[in-house]
Order: sequence, then C-alpha cells, then structure tokens
Amino acid sequence: MNKVLITGATGFVGARLCDALSRSGVPIVCATRAVTPAAKRRPDREWIRMDVGRPETLDPALKGCRAAFFLVHGMRDGDGFAEREAKAAVAFREAAARAGLERIIYLGGIAPAGPASEHLESRLRTGSLLREGSVPVFELRASMIIGAGGESWHIVRDLAVRLPLMILPRWLETRTEPIAIDDVVFALEQALTLPVALAGAYDIPGPETLSAKEIIFRTARLRGRRPRAIGVPLLSPRLSSYWLKLVTGADYPVARELVLGLACDLVSTGKPFWDVAPRTLTGFDDAARTALRAGDRRRSLPLTLLESALSRMAPRG
Repeated sequence: MNKVLITGATGFVGARLCDALSRSGVPIVCATRAVTPAAKRRPDREWIRMDVGRPETLDPALKGCRAAFFLVHGMRDGDGFAEREAKAAVAFREAAARAGLERIIYLGGIAPAGPASEHLESRLRTGSLLREGSVPVFELRASMIIGAGGESWHIVRDLAVRLPLMILPRWLETRTEPIAIDDVVFALEQALTLPVALAGAYDIPGPETLSAKEIIFRTARLRGRRPRAIGVPLLSPRLSSYWLKLVTGADYPVARELVLGLACDLVSTGKPFWDVAPRTLTGFDDAARTALRAGDRRRSLPLTLLESALSRMAPRG
C-alpha cells in the first residue's frame, strides 16, 4: 500500500491524525518544517522536511504517496498570510498531480452567514483552489474544534477559567457548531476511505448550535464557576482581540484572526459530511470535559496556582 502524507503533522489536528492512522495500520509520512525536534519526540515515525511555502520541497515529500492531508495554514506568519496560503494551495495541487495522488483531504473552515474575515475567506479560497486541480479533493469545513491544544479552545478555556468578571461584547451572541477533535479526526479518516467519486466540499458541524457566550459559560460551569458578566455592546471583535492578548495564552496572531471571524454566525449551510459517513457525535459538555482534563495535565504548577486564585474570585455554582 502506498503511503499517505500528513502535512502539519506536529500540529493540533495533524498529531492526532497521525496517531489514529498509525493505530489503523495506515503507512504514513509525517511532514513538517522542523524535522529534527519532531523526530526526537517521535522517533518511531517517518518524517520528511516539507514547507508548503517552498515549492521545491513538495515533490520529494509527495513521491510514492497515494493521498495527502492538507492541514496547514499561514496565520502564525503574520500579515500577508492569505496570499501565501493561496500560492501554497496552487503549488500543492500541482505537485499532487505530478505525484499521481488519488486524493487530497483538506481541513478548512465553515462559510460564514455574512462577510468573511480574512482568515475565513482564505480558508474557503484555499479549498476552492485545491479543488480546481486535477486531483480529487475532500474539503471538510469545521467551525470551532474542541480539544486541548487547539487555539479556538485555548481562548475559550482561558476566558472561562481565568476571569472572575466577564465582559460580554455583542459579537459573543454569534452562533457556531463546535465539534470535538475526535469527531474531526474520524471525518478525516473516513475521507481517506470513501469512494473518490464522492469528493467535494462538506461541512462537519458538531451536534449543538451554541453562541460564543454559551460556549464560554458552559465551560465555566464545568469548572463549577459562575462568572459575573457585564454587557459591552460597542466592543468590536477587533478591539476584543487586543484585550484577549492580555487575558489568554493563545498565539496572538491566530487568536486575533479567530476572533475577527466571529463577526457572523458560523452555522452549517452546505452538504453535511455525516450523510456519507454517519457517526454519533460528541456533545459539547463531554468534549469540553475531555479537553479541560487534557489541558490541565499540560499546565505548569505556577500557572495552575494562579488560575486557582483567580477562580476563587468568581461565584461558584
């Protein structure tokens, strides 16, 4: 069996996908820009250096592969990321065609109900550019992914755990369909085995439609907390992103783009992937509990003590 390439193999989704495919016996090649530290952490895996921004690294990485997962983005690299992502998508689809791949599987973002932020527009454009190539593409569109290590969840978790007083801008009323990381990995695995004739763009919504406010407060309740709240209707997503820089430990360039994407509802209107790959989806509370436990194991003692002190300032219940 030819191998499967996983780009972004050290990332939040990619690392979990590597684990899942390895357990299933699928031969994989793990691609990353920093091979040496990755290989030290997981010497049991096959690693290859690949940077989607450097086209000369693509052909060697894809050689001998039958399929590839495209799980990378450029938000951490700062301004101009949308154009870089577009160039990377075109270069990757062309390299995939030269390598004779049977399919590309891309994890993108849900189409918003209104004008798209730069981040969401780039996610959708990347999917469109990949699908314009000759290699069939399964594009899976998610909104918020719930899991320890994900930047969206990082923001939610820090707000829910750290703040005794919650500022509630109007944009926190926008709705989304959060999905557990395990359900995302399941969808990616299924896209590798479905008939290629089913290739196309699919939404992968979670089982509940929740506002950002509900997500934060339900997470707080899972910690036994009931933060006080103050409505600030004129606080825009852009201004809020500056405030988040002080409150959360999330990667700021990524957090800023994610918050700007909350200006409109992120609710599925496209083809649901679950029609072709049925699954009983994880409810929000169960997904959040799992993410909270996993995140707690990763936190340092000083940070744990600080958060505990902040938590005691908020009402319980």
